[in-house]
Amino acid sequence: MITQLDLLESESIQIIREIAAELERPVLLFSGGKDSVVLLRLAEKAFRPAPIPFPVMHVDTGHNFPEVIDFRDRLVAALGVRLIVASVQDSIDRGRVSEERGRHASRNRLQTTTLLDAIAEHRFDAVYAGARRDEEKARAKERVVSFRDDFGQWDPKNQRPELWNLFNTRIRPGEHVRVFPLSNWTELDVWHYLRREALDLPSIYFAHVRTVFERDGMLLDDNPHARRDPGEQAYAATVRFRTVGDASCTGAIASTAATTDAVIEELKTTRVTERGQTRADDRTGESAMEDRKKEGYF
Repeated sequence: MITQLDLLESESIQIIREIAAELERPVLLFSGGKDSVVLLRLAEKAFRPAPIPFPVMHVDTGHNFPEVIDFRDRLVAALGVRLIVASVQDSIDRGRVSEERGRHASRNRLQTTTLLDAIAEHRFDAVYAGARRDEEKARAKERVVSFRDDFGQWDPKNQRPELWNLFNTRIRPGEHVRVFPLSNWTELDVWHYLRREALDLPSIYFAHVRTVFERDGMLLDDNPHARRDPGEQAYAATVRFRTVGDASCTGAIASTAATTDAVIEELKTTRVTERGQTRADDRTGESAMEDRKKEGYF
């Protein structure tokens, strides 16, 4: 019997293969998070028994959770794929970007310049990313193959039509496309697939005791990158993370879900989106992500 997961998997693999056939220098963005773990498994299935024919790239803010970096390195080594690390710290050191200051400072926005510089340096013409349409409204406006001009910018009013499974991959030198094979997946689909495929994840995705503090209704990890204000008291709590990102602004949620099955049951009852619950930098406004994407962000 063909299941919904089978259909989603088949569609995603077809997208990955099509882009690899049409364009010359693809790369897969890999952060060590759950969506990129699924995307990497789909790429593995798309070309087996041959190896994945393109590298993976992590845009590294330098403010990562140690558990995620350790997991990233172990998984990449196990699969034998080439890892490119594009460093935000290097961009700061070269004067390409300036470190943000203030209470809500993070390096998430700075990733845009680092990403675009890496795309230009390696002459990538297609960038696979793990975005899903249920993340936030800007994602739902994008096509599966999303065109970027020679400045790396996205214009939602000037997108190419996608009829059925026909993708327009024609680009000029300097332009590229972002490719979203998980466009029709939801967060719950991702977790069901992780369970079916018995895929490992960084430990922070599951309930554990961690020192956190509360800011603007969000639980942030007490670490050197998320400096506490006077009056913000740190305390131990049982939490997990729904996403991984810059440790300065990625929030945890109170949870006792310590297994994949428990996480799935928890997600069935939640009414808050992943980003709305866990990303402080996306709370500045409803259009925050769309504005960042127009500038060249993921």
